[in-house]
Amino acid sequence: MTNFTFADGIRQAIAEEMDRDPAVFVIGEDVGESGGVFGVTKGLWDRFGPDRLWDSPISEEAIVGAAVGAALVGGRPIAEIMFSDFSMLAMDMIVNQAAKTHYMTGGKLSSPLVVRMITGTNGSTGAQHSQSLESWFTHVPGLKVVAPSTPEDAKGLLKSAIRDPDPVMFFEHKGLYTGRGGPAGDVVEVEPIPFGVGRIHREGTDVTVVSYLKTKEYAMAAAEALAEEGISCEVFDPRTLVPFDYEGLRASLEKTGRLLIAHEAPARGGFGAEIAAWAAENCHDVLRSPVMRVGGHNTPIPYAPVMEQFVLPMTERIADSIRTLVNNPSRQLQSL
Repeated sequence: MTNFTFADGIRQAIAEEMDRDPAVFVIGEDVGESGGVFGVTKGLWDRFGPDRLWDSPISEEAIVGAAVGAALVGGRPIAEIMFSDFSMLAMDMIVNQAAKTHYMTGGKLSSPLVVRMITGTNGSTGAQHSQSLESWFTHVPGLKVVAPSTPEDAKGLLKSAIRDPDPVMFFEHKGLYTGRGGPAGDVVEVEPIPFGVGRIHREGTDVTVVSYLKTKEYAMAAAEALAEEGISCEVFDPRTLVPFDYEGLRASLEKTGRLLIAHEAPARGGFGAEIAAWAAENCHDVLRSPVMRVGGHNTPIPYAPVMEQFVLPMTERIADSIRTLVNNPSRQLQSL
């Protein structure tokens, strides 16, 4: 068995794309010789040096601003935001500059950059380093939003993101980086994965569970537990939120007739609401029950581990929601 980790997938995609295209470079805090706070770029400095790995000041606006400028003159920058919580400091660069370039120049220019954002809750990182903000960026025309949940998908999708002519927001859940046992670093060949193509991790007949990033693992665990109770769950990972694989979701719902969406971000205003609205408008002919969402509670992420676990949509809460959806959907009303 290999121990190909999520971090390996990211690192290998960057290295292989840097080998393929000399215009590709990485910019961010501590991405160079130290290898990053999560070790994702570890070893790349020895291979590519300071010309391709740019250690930046602690300024997200400067990081993304420099990346936008480089993209406009032929570069292929990969900008790392160490915690997605601080992406708000670069919102003007992302939302008003990168996302608008192609439109405002009549298609003459584009901003082919990737903004890698470390996201989510893992191990008491507190309220300012644990948020899941992917839905913010799905609202912005001109941005593509990627949210992989496996090492292979991380590698293949990042390759596609680096080659894409448009700005791509690439979310990496910090709880997915490490492997389970044994040294990491095995090389796995992965081709670029096209955007807008979801992945079914488990086939089922009773309910479609849409989930991504770390929460997909909890959805899989819930599906395995419910199988012993006779409830068959199909776990659908969209992999990219923009573009979204609505055709794949429709095909799944034609089999199951029920839809539950689970993500770590608070349910209120989360991307699950967009999926639910689309399903209500376009799949009402196959839905047998109201659509249900499971998200983080509407509170800042606590520091205490027991409280941190409480606010997240963990395995048991997802399983309980699926039971309600399948057995008694009229009782699903909840406060968001």
